[in-house]
Amino acid sequence: MTPRRSRLAKRRKALGYSQEEFANELGVAVSTVVRWEAGKTDPQGYVHPKVAKLLKVTPEGLADLLTPEVLAPDRSVVYTATPPLGDTDDMKRRDVLSLLAVTGALISLPSADKPSPRSSLAASLTETGPDLNSHLWKVFSLSDSKQVVYPMVRHQLGLLAQGLGESQSDDSRQHLCTLVGDLYQLAGEIFFDANRYAEASHCYTLAASASREAGAFDMWACALTRHAFVELYERRFAVAAPILAAASQIAKRGDPQLSTRYWVAAVQAEAHAGLGDLDATKHSLNKAEQVHTLSGQHHNGGWLRFDGSRLAEERGTCYLALGRPDLAEQALTAALSQQLSLRRRGAVLAELAALGAERHDLDKASHYTRAALELADQTGSGYIGKKLQGVKNRLVPLMADGRASTLHQQISALDGVV
Repeated sequence: MTPRRSRLAKRRKALGYSQEEFANELGVAVSTVVRWEAGKTDPQGYVHPKVAKLLKVTPEGLADLLTPEVLAPDRSVVYTATPPLGDTDDMKRRDVLSLLAVTGALISLPSADKPSPRSSLAASLTETGPDLNSHLWKVFSLSDSKQVVYPMVRHQLGLLAQGLGESQSDDSRQHLCTLVGDLYQLAGEIFFDANRYAEASHCYTLAASASREAGAFDMWACALTRHAFVELYERRFAVAAPILAAASQIAKRGDPQLSTRYWVAAVQAEAHAGLGDLDATKHSLNKAEQVHTLSGQHHNGGWLRFDGSRLAEERGTCYLALGRPDLAEQALTAALSQQLSLRRRGAVLAELAALGAERHDLDKASHYTRAALELADQTGSGYIGKKLQGVKNRLVPLMADGRASTLHQQISALDGVV
């Protein structure tokens, strides 16, 4: 049976639009709307913001409306055509790796000698892609659950691969590589939040390659820095260090008015802390603090979001790793007093719980662990879950105490959720 988007049609009708009126407002053919609602074609990514505004829904709501559904013969079971991230993991992994392979090959190929005069998709993506990418980053940033943006990101990545496959000028290809370098970093962030580090690493690697092809040094450095984060969270500090050193060198060739080099320094501090080098950690943190000397718009809210507001959290993480609980508590308490997203608050609470366990203060460890577990459950964030693993490891020497054993079990139960 052909998948249909009955929810999309119902929403349109509820707002009083005929298919003709809806098409006119969007500037598309009526037949296009008919195909959307019949589930025969997908709306192109660049039109999503306008559709969402017209239907008076959030981007997440639009993703739900655009999910095709088909009824089983007994009309009692509904199947979704695009399962959320986390379902059918093996299928998702194959899909992502296949798209990465195709896009990577297209990035590596030289431009055609004679660009086609009908590179319509590439031209459209070049025009609308920057705004759409920015929009998707905002959805990611504002969503409690980071996985809701995945279907829209995946759709746009597919279009970018198609655009790269068209014959086009060097200038057009450079623009598309910039868009790919941007959006694959967002895809990596989605996988990273789900603790799917292999897929995240692949995305960051491709983002770095695309950024290099585009000559976008700041974007390139950020992609490498995100790749290093994967190694940090796997506690491979010696592997992360040279990646960050390369990112630092590339950032020096970027825009000095952007915060890229200072973000690299902040992440380098975590690598130094993991390696037990207090002096190098302090040096990198002090360099990162220089972001506050910048004036004007020094980040873009997307692939570069560093503004120094997270430095208290990062100091706390570093000092906890270095076995300096006094300095860690001061920094983490300061971080908790700031206005934080649920994801960031959960991570800080987990660090404070780890600090309580480190000091054998099980009352504090219990208080902060339960608060972090609540946010992990609320957001579905594997990022918070990974932070809680640090608490779990520190509880092992205290397992003779029933409170430590209970906390250990609660965190272990979370492993099956995030």
